[in-house]
Amino acid sequence: MKKIINNTEDIVIEMCQGMVKAHPDKLTFNQKIKTINRKVLNKNKVTLISGGGIGHEPAHAGFVGEGMLDSAVCGDVFASPSINQVYKAILETESEKGTLLIVKNYSGDCMNFDAAAEMAEDDDIKVEKVYVNDDVAVEDSDYTIGRRGVAGTVFVHKIAGASAERGDDLLKVKEVANKVIDNVRTIGFALTSCTVPAMGTPTFKLDDEEIEFGVGIHGEKGIAREKLVSADELAKKMIEKITSDISFEENSEVALLVNCLGASPLQELYLLNNSTEKALSDKKIKIYKTFVGNYMTSLDMSGASISLLRLDEELKELLDGPSDTIALKINK
Repeated sequence: MKKIINNTEDIVIEMCQGMVKAHPDKLTFNQKIKTINRKVLNKNKVTLISGGGIGHEPAHAGFVGEGMLDSAVCGDVFASPSINQVYKAILETESEKGTLLIVKNYSGDCMNFDAAAEMAEDDDIKVEKVYVNDDVAVEDSDYTIGRRGVAGTVFVHKIAGASAERGDDLLKVKEVANKVIDNVRTIGFALTSCTVPAMGTPTFKLDDEEIEFGVGIHGEKGIAREKLVSADELAKKMIEKITSDISFEENSEVALLVNCLGASPLQELYLLNNSTEKALSDKKIKIYKTFVGNYMTSLDMSGASISLLRLDEELKELLDGPSDTIALKINK
């Protein structure tokens, strides 16, 4: 294993320290509870908190800032933050309008965020929760009851963040977040495994001509080991998988996210985007906005995921709303 680290047990803190030192004008770091917060909190808007294990950078801390999250709670590599961490994050970012927790649907995350919300409610803090479950690869997994929450979570951050920023109340922000969740789907594939630092070895191995189709974001295997095919064939299969799960009318508009899982070069991601556009065009689905790059990674995994968000006028307006985070900037 070759990685830029000092000690495996210090990765979370040292990564967060480095992130804040690179962006001191936007972010603060609470080392005691391992939260990355907005430098200036707005007590007059709904607070958005998300998080999970690190290893998915730039998610989630990279999306803390104007128009997106107020706090990201950082667990160990691929491990949920504790109940106490989430509870303390709710306390330190409490606002007049309440807090929305955006939780990726993994059992550990759901359990700890739920328990933390109950503790905060006992303190008379208004807390609501949404659960992202956009991965069409599996109905259940070793880590979830129901589908996993993967790269589509970024759209929830963006659009719920815009709703909160324009002054919507807690129930409206939750409604908007759930609207995104109902309309977003994702499928991913891996060309190589990732290597978790504490393990030191790849979580699975592939031959040169093989891929794992339907992977999650924690180094877990996919739903099928398949022969490597061209980008056009791969994109077509991914779009078929998504559109067999959610219907699109002719000329439906979507937001497209071509998300790197950590180690694939931009050259290949843009090529995959080109192939995906062709596959969507064949189905007469229109792309309203495209995002390509690292958004929800799986450490150093080579591969990508495709997310489609079915849009209406409300979601388009909120998607276009300004955001100023280190990983996503959209100007009005």
